[in-house]
Amino acid sequence: MSPSELAHRLAEEAEAVCRHYLSNGRRVGRYWIVGDVRNTPGRSMFVRLKGPLSGPGAVGKWTDGATGEHGDLLDIIREACGLADFRDVAEEARQFLSFPHPPGPKHTHYKMQTGSADSARRLFAMSTSISGTLAETYLRGRAITHLTGLPALRFHARCFYRPEDDAPVQMWPALIAAVTDLDGTITGVHRTWLDPHRAGKAPIATPRRAMGHLLGNAVRLGIAQDVLAAGEGIETMLSLRDALPDLAMAAALSANHLAAMLLPVSLRVLYVVRDADAAGDGAATTLTERAQHVGIEARTLSPILGDFNDDLRAHGLDQLRSRLGEQLMPELLHGFSIR
Repeated sequence: MSPSELAHRLAEEAEAVCRHYLSNGRRVGRYWIVGDVRNTPGRSMFVRLKGPLSGPGAVGKWTDGATGEHGDLLDIIREACGLADFRDVAEEARQFLSFPHPPGPKHTHYKMQTGSADSARRLFAMSTSISGTLAETYLRGRAITHLTGLPALRFHARCFYRPEDDAPVQMWPALIAAVTDLDGTITGVHRTWLDPHRAGKAPIATPRRAMGHLLGNAVRLGIAQDVLAAGEGIETMLSLRDALPDLAMAAALSANHLAAMLLPVSLRVLYVVRDADAAGDGAATTLTERAQHVGIEARTLSPILGDFNDDLRAHGLDQLRSRLGEQLMPELLHGFSIR
């Protein structure tokens, strides 16, 4: 069996491969999440579990947002087993494929991803403006006050939440954020379920979840032309927007997705907004290198605390402005008002 045939067969059993060789991880939506390709516990590496069997977004392709490593399922077997010779990797893969595995979804179902994007678009269409809603109250509780001109953000009063696949559906109010591609097409949504009794997230196991096509895309707060600031969290980027209302922002939703975010061809300057942790450092480094490789000037914006929303809440808007003023490129300062 050739390497391409082996990779194809493994892709048909992608989740079983992950459960066997990356047992310290777990499935989250359409990805298997784990610390790294050597099966370390954590959330830096993601393996695609659904999609086509070939191409850039193929099943089994993985990226480590902390290190920039990437590969396929054969690479996972090689690293997880500590194998050096490809003949040993191939033999291990053949032995794995000879074992019976629990039936799972076959990954030729590319339309399932399209359906998920369609569901995301329907949910966004059913949602309303955040003005005067619990979503606005939640964001103001995070010290974010510049909340006009945000078509990507909406509110849904009774958004479905299912704790586990076989658990009953619950309904909670939610902040809904549109995830779009570079053309502005909605490819997914991010949901932050909210507590109706206080200005915080809902008291549930996973109050933040995304659905649809996320890889390469982002929640966009403004239209980027030649300058863009890109970071992980929605609240992080909204905090920067409070201080830099004229600068286009993009929230990639995680370190993994920030590292893989697609950049507009017109972009001249990219501000990479890092979170102060190992995954944030890795994502910032990877995205910076990718930008510089295609001729984009890339600068890092670093918080004092864990992220810029932490800074905003702890130190206030004036100090956040001062912190950003020190880090912006001097030749661009005149182009953006720092409120």
